[in-house]
Amino acid sequence: MSSPAVPPFDPAQLPSVFDIDIDAHDGVAAAREAEPVAGFAELGVPKRLVQVLRRQGFTRPFDIQSATLPDALAGRDVLGRGQTGSGKTLAFGLAALARLAEGKPARPHHPRALILVPTRELAMQVADELRPLAKAVDLFLGTAVGGVPYDRQVLGLQRGLDLLVATPGRLGDLIERGACSLEEIEISVLDEADQMADMGFLPDVTRLLEQTPESAQRLLFSATLDKDVDTLVKRFMTDPVNHSTAPVAASVSTMDHLMLLIPPQDKFKIAAAIANRSGRTIMFARTQMAVDRIVDQLREVGVRAAGLHGGKTQGVRTRTLAEFKEGRVGVLVATDVAARGIHVDGISLVVHLDPPKDHKDYLHRAGRTARAGESGAVATLVLPKQRRTTLSMLDKAGVEEPAQHRVRLGDPKLVELIGAREPSGIPVKDEPAPRRAPRQAGGGRTRRRF
Repeated sequence: MSSPAVPPFDPAQLPSVFDIDIDAHDGVAAAREAEPVAGFAELGVPKRLVQVLRRQGFTRPFDIQSATLPDALAGRDVLGRGQTGSGKTLAFGLAALARLAEGKPARPHHPRALILVPTRELAMQVADELRPLAKAVDLFLGTAVGGVPYDRQVLGLQRGLDLLVATPGRLGDLIERGACSLEEIEISVLDEADQMADMGFLPDVTRLLEQTPESAQRLLFSATLDKDVDTLVKRFMTDPVNHSTAPVAASVSTMDHLMLLIPPQDKFKIAAAIANRSGRTIMFARTQMAVDRIVDQLREVGVRAAGLHGGKTQGVRTRTLAEFKEGRVGVLVATDVAARGIHVDGISLVVHLDPPKDHKDYLHRAGRTARAGESGAVATLVLPKQRRTTLSMLDKAGVEEPAQHRVRLGDPKLVELIGAREPSGIPVKDEPAPRRAPRQAGGGRTRRRF
């Protein structure tokens, strides 16, 4: 039985740790099932961390946490397989923080723990979730990602960071600049390892792990364990314990899957009616240019939409995600790469404006909904010539007998299935950006002890 959903905490309401960049996954041991436990304390999580978790409503561990934490806390290398939204961040974060709390403070430029993630957005969200826990055990946490100034990151590393959450590219740049050394890493984590492999980061990740001590503990978390990820496992992990709580096809059973067979001439208008539904929706397009075009078209017909892709600046991406989370924008149009960092609760519908190119992309996209016990649906817009290939792709993704519906513009089925509504036709006007309070002389944040 899965753990009940718990309310997410709001990092903005908590004292923050010094932040360096934002103001703004054979050859492994057999899988073992974890025994049921009553809470985090029984898993061996330190009391101070348990207290913070309790205040945030986290009283019962999710399956991936129950499975991996005992071995991770015991210092074992752990290979964890679980879908996005399964609670992996706390699984590896608690293990890392518990270990760091027992050691000496970090020396300048020498972080003691490293969490590697594929995207800037995911790095920020991991850091936000772990920051109050780091505070509880008197540790400093920072992030190192692209799209933000180097000087703030260099300053943070110079002052000493116990835990660094980073993307491979920016971390490599900081090491080349002499601002960071991985020689004293005690525990390293790879989160969303399969996605990093898919995005071409495997060579960068390999070079970074080669710079960490062989004795360092390694935790690797991934939704799938394909050949590329297995290469990392065999090269860098020592007798890892393998815990699998969610087979690749398992996640698809927690959501509704719809194939909407549509005529080509109705495609945009049907998409606009779906986008105009009530509820938080994310739509996927294949290219950055397509994202921008679709957003403009949706706003022109009265749908308040925003776009997210790698061609936008970090400030724009951060602001767009904030607007989506806060409900000021109900529809997010994104590319696959950008969306891999989107971990937002309450997304009730995922729409493939075009069928994804393969089953992996389908699973990654679908994973934005039906998270942590919530319900959700995934709809794919399919033209007649795409029906056969889409059915084959869904079969590989583990979707058995997807619901197929032939629909046209104005079809009552669209209302019944996903709450589609015809847009107003009144263009959405851009709202002025909120004015920021003037910065104090000297700028930046002050590093504080807790």
